[in-house]
Amino acid sequence: MTKALDFTSGYDSRRPPMMGHNAVATSQPLAAQAGMRMLQLGGNAVDAAIATAMALTVVEPTGNGIGSDAFAIVWDGEKLHGLNASGRSPASWHADMFAGKTAVPEIGWEAVTVPGAVSGWVALAERFGTLPLTTLAQPAIEYARNGFPVSPLIGHLWQRGYNKLKDQPGFSACFAPEGRAPRIGEIFRNPAQADSLELIAKTNGEAFYRGELAQKIAAFAKEHGAHLTAEDLANHRVDWVELLSRDFAGGSVQELPPNGQGIATLIALGILEQCGIEKHHPDSVQALHLSIEAMKLALADLDRYVADEAHMEFAAKELLSVTYLKSRAALIDQDKASDFTYGSPTQSGTVYLTAADSSGMMISFIQSNFMGFGSGVVVPDTGISLQNRGCGFVLDPNHPNALAGNKRPFHTIIPGFAMDGNGKPLMSFGVMGGPMQAQGHMQMALRIMLHGQNPQAAIDAPRWRVVQGREVIVESTFDRNTIAALRERGHKIVVEDPLQDYNFGGAQVIYRLPEGHYVAATESRKDGQALVS
Repeated sequence: MTKALDFTSGYDSRRPPMMGHNAVATSQPLAAQAGMRMLQLGGNAVDAAIATAMALTVVEPTGNGIGSDAFAIVWDGEKLHGLNASGRSPASWHADMFAGKTAVPEIGWEAVTVPGAVSGWVALAERFGTLPLTTLAQPAIEYARNGFPVSPLIGHLWQRGYNKLKDQPGFSACFAPEGRAPRIGEIFRNPAQADSLELIAKTNGEAFYRGELAQKIAAFAKEHGAHLTAEDLANHRVDWVELLSRDFAGGSVQELPPNGQGIATLIALGILEQCGIEKHHPDSVQALHLSIEAMKLALADLDRYVADEAHMEFAAKELLSVTYLKSRAALIDQDKASDFTYGSPTQSGTVYLTAADSSGMMISFIQSNFMGFGSGVVVPDTGISLQNRGCGFVLDPNHPNALAGNKRPFHTIIPGFAMDGNGKPLMSFGVMGGPMQAQGHMQMALRIMLHGQNPQAAIDAPRWRVVQGREVIVESTFDRNTIAALRERGHKIVVEDPLQDYNFGGAQVIYRLPEGHYVAATESRKDGQALVS
């Protein structure tokens, strides 16, 4: 049985958890309003999520765009469904393209794979939606055409992106039309993006993959000698996938299978159960030590084995077997930090939103251009910024995630979901921030499911993330004595300000109470917003 929530526990925060029969939570208030607007029009949680996702491409271009990839987990009231709407590499890609280099470039056309987010919106709308895509797109179109005020955090990230990407094809014309990044509080308009969203909605996505927009993308790629073609776009498809699951704390945690990193969350939780993590307070030195060590083990396996599932050396679930998890847990020293390598599981590796409605439907959804604005490439007169997911490949030809044509790269973005012990939905949740995501999912599951912290308290609690070896970055809100104790155990602790470095990710949670209504919470460090009705 899952633990009852404690609404007395909390950390420094600017907001309380919100409660209602319908809920939307995401990283930007205007986008959350777009989702709530769909619920007020009679739409369901999936309708709200799609409208929110489309709006986010406009009002938070520093993390996503029309050229993003996307993933989702949906509870339809009876069962869970997983959606992989990430794109594949151009068919003509091959390792020799990057001969002499140590990694795939992070910016420019060489980093661009087929964008999948549009196909994700369409697939979700066709299977679960109740409102027309033209209705769902309307808030995003209005924000793009009429303009929106640039919020403080997004303004800072916009300037950072401009400094890095201003010379990339099409970037400045779209995102710095005045020759600079927009100022905080300035109204920014993107009429070309409004036109593209309108066309996507009217054609149910066909314009993006086989019509006018596809032709513009392919022509711009050809102009710059890139490999992406109209055929690559036309051949794109989404996949409905079976979720990976791990029993935990009287319920279960659900993650999408590879090519994403969600399996690392499940590996780490499985290792921690073998270590007796339930005996330790979540902020204790011992709980933090064990959690860090378990995550280091999980990330070692993630880096070695996880890739496009069709190219993995063995089934992903092998990494979750009890026998294997016990063997990995046995490597943890209870008193000091260790350096780990990957194991051998057989004998022969952003913006987030969540919505829920009064019928019981819930959705956990994430989409991203990857590194900020992504590749920096923006297709002229469309407002379509393209992700840089190609840099998720490695150039070692013997690695399962080796670069190849028509292949999905390793992905960092993952939506999370949890069920209670009776097979009912418990919460939809996500933590943004590249390699922070699997680590953040584990920290949310520990605090909410195992220790009963309310979602806002769990989000506000100080977070940590493993970087490499024994190095662990912690938020400056960590207790100084705790930091000293971790250093005594051999952890190389680096302290960062979460409001300045942005490396700990935003987070959103919608938790379903036993009575059937919801508790919604969102990041207090950033611009996030949870709305309920």
